[in-house]
Amino acid sequence: MAWNEPGGGKQRDPWRDNGGGNGGGPDLDALTRRLREFFNRLFGGGGGGPGVAVVAMLLVWLAFDSVALIKAGESGVVLRFGEVARLMTPGINFKLPRPIETLYKVNVGGVRTTNAQVRMLTRDENIVLIDFNVQYLVTDPQKVLFGVRDPDGTLGQAAESAVRSVVGGSTMDTILSGQRAELITRAKQQLQATLDQYKTGLTVNALNFQNVRPPQEVKDAFDDASRALQDKQRLEEEAKAYASKVVPEARGDAATARAEAEGYKSERIARAEGDAQRFNLVQGQYRLAPEVTRKRMYLETMQEVLSQTPKIIDFSAGKNILSLPASPEVRAVVPGAAGTTVVSPETGKGGR
Repeated sequence: MAWNEPGGGKQRDPWRDNGGGNGGGPDLDALTRRLREFFNRLFGGGGGGPGVAVVAMLLVWLAFDSVALIKAGESGVVLRFGEVARLMTPGINFKLPRPIETLYKVNVGGVRTTNAQVRMLTRDENIVLIDFNVQYLVTDPQKVLFGVRDPDGTLGQAAESAVRSVVGGSTMDTILSGQRAELITRAKQQLQATLDQYKTGLTVNALNFQNVRPPQEVKDAFDDASRALQDKQRLEEEAKAYASKVVPEARGDAATARAEAEGYKSERIARAEGDAQRFNLVQGQYRLAPEVTRKRMYLETMQEVLSQTPKIIDFSAGKNILSLPASPEVRAVVPGAAGTTVVSPETGKGGR
């Protein structure tokens, strides 16, 4: 039966009793009447009708629009008639209602990430695939909102440009070797310079080459080149180890030779100086007694010479008496004794 069908007793209002006798829903008419009475009392009790309700709603809207809640990790940019007026910090802030002041919230606490892959030629004309990752932060909310149209897209394009510039100017060996960290640093610096130039308000936190590999079409050739590079590095390490072993030994031998040479030099100099002093002394004695000194020198010389030779040549036809020290080669010698060979100058034959 319809809610206003005749014969159903008193006329029922679906907005009041919801078809259920005493009713369980809100009474909107009563609520509206109470609000109207409240604003009538507020504005002097003069009625006012719909105008009072409009004013009340406007006041409520102004009150809510003047309070701004900035969450942690956010920053608020306030525009006053389209011009940046101030920045809001996290917490409860107040502003003038729109359209006088407009608030834009920017997330500055989270780390943003972008990933991309580039396929390009290196300086030595090798094809390489590089997967890179960029982590960045928002450091200037005003520039993020009004510096460029698409800050995130601009960063992605600038990152790819920086990676291409650095990788395209390097060789494959440089990219695959331990110098990759230097390339990453250069790419990061170039990316940050581009972002600052375009006034994006973004700061690069980290840039990484996640994977560097050749395309599948040239993978076999690349593996051969990689193995050759590893063999080269192994041989270089072995050569360095051998050099570290041999070079100290050579330096030690050289130091020993220098020390021996210095010792021999000192010995020869000392001996020469001693011989010179001895000659000077003998010369002084010769001047005092020439005959005696001459004989003494002769005897000393003959003693030194004959003591070191096993064969004696006698030019005196046996008139001299030779007294030689005993040795395995030269025995106790007297003229005609066994073990001594006397060579006569006239015949050139020896006798015993």
